[in-house]
Amino acid sequence: MVRATIIGSGPNGLASAVSLARAGYEVRVLEASNTIGGGVRTTDGILPGFRHDVCSAVHPAALASPFFRAFGLADRIDWIRPDISYAHPLDGGRAAIAWRDIEKTSAALGADRDAWLARLRPLSEHIDGVVDFTGHQIPRWPHEPLTAARYALRMLDQGTPLASRAFRTPEAAALITGVLAHANAPVPSLPGAAAGLLLAALGHAQGWMYPRGGAQRIADALVADLEAHGGRIETGLHVRDLGILDWGDPARGDLLLLNTSPRLALTHPGIPAGYARALSRYRYGPAAAKVDFELDGPVPWANADVAQSPTVHLGGTREEVRASENAVARGRVSERPYVLAVQPSVFDATRAPEGKAVLWTYIHVPLDSDLDATELITRQVERFAPGFRERILAHRSVPASAREAVNPAEIRGDVLGGAFTMRQALQRPTLSAAPWRTPMPGVYLASAATPPGPGVNGMSGWLAARTALADAGEPHELGDLFP
Repeated sequence: MVRATIIGSGPNGLASAVSLARAGYEVRVLEASNTIGGGVRTTDGILPGFRHDVCSAVHPAALASPFFRAFGLADRIDWIRPDISYAHPLDGGRAAIAWRDIEKTSAALGADRDAWLARLRPLSEHIDGVVDFTGHQIPRWPHEPLTAARYALRMLDQGTPLASRAFRTPEAAALITGVLAHANAPVPSLPGAAAGLLLAALGHAQGWMYPRGGAQRIADALVADLEAHGGRIETGLHVRDLGILDWGDPARGDLLLLNTSPRLALTHPGIPAGYARALSRYRYGPAAAKVDFELDGPVPWANADVAQSPTVHLGGTREEVRASENAVARGRVSERPYVLAVQPSVFDATRAPEGKAVLWTYIHVPLDSDLDATELITRQVERFAPGFRERILAHRSVPASAREAVNPAEIRGDVLGGAFTMRQALQRPTLSAAPWRTPMPGVYLASAATPPGPGVNGMSGWLAARTALADAGEPHELGDLFP
């Protein structure tokens, strides 16, 4: 049987593995950590009964992903779908709330009601067209050209200085800016607008869902399918040099897929000089500094609706969020940083003992930063939830400089697999009609450093596997492998 070796057990690596196992390959996955999942791992906390997600916690794009739809992820694990997709508290107990119901959201935005509907309703009502356009490789001819055109126009609207004129109320301006800031890029910017608009549209189309029991459930579902089709996983094997890895013989059709940073491909003994130079130019950063909190009760938000939102964007006004993200782009960290917070125990009793709570948080920081973000984040939460500090039982800080040890794919603390710039939207990691393919026979890239980029959607892994199968003369589509 022809062999396929996948390095890395993140969602993209496992998507590749499942696809190739179903196509008849003998599949093994090599994972550096002692636990599977990469960016979708869930681990024990500091105190008994607490559980924290290591990287991603809420997964807006997962169930919209063509790969995960074909895989049937919605039916394989228990998903929590809250009424509120994300919330953005403001001073004085005010808050802007992105309900799944777009009419309810817009009605609370006063003078910006029509502006919110005009920008997001056409995208949320045609979310499949948006996902098709953004979920493969750009540029490509979209299946829904009108939806793609609307999306592109909204990118210009929100990714340029025009964004300052789009919304007049502090609530609407903060609400959209908070979601645009997910991209860890300057605000406004076209890449940030591209990512943020997709997330905002998903928030109204289906909601920002997350698995009961933690992100680990996604990895577990993929592994169960892989093992059911004969594949296996070996943990605790950190591959640092492809030159000494026995992955098979490409002449007989054996495959090697890298769900890692493209840097690992540089260690291949047969890499052409030109391709090596191209990979060496690939940029990383900024990074993330994460803090997990274990609490003696729920976060005491001043606004009751925020208490019912698993995802909360903390940063104050549009101007404050912009200042925070643009400071990071210049190599600094704001005293009032934009904080991405998730409180999964609001609807998931498995994450904390009865009456207790967990809070997952991170801020954006420069690459390699050794900043302990605990105090900065605590002050920002306390700003909108007076009394938060007194509820902290324990906390664990992971600075950007330590993230690569947790997940080797997070180069220098970059959790997005590479800087999210317009150039790297087109050259991810190289300019190619099939960037998953390398010049080395049988070797493919299958990580977030390839299109469509970051996010728990499995698409980079699937597209790498599909490219490899086509190159082997065995073309498959999702419907063939997942009937």
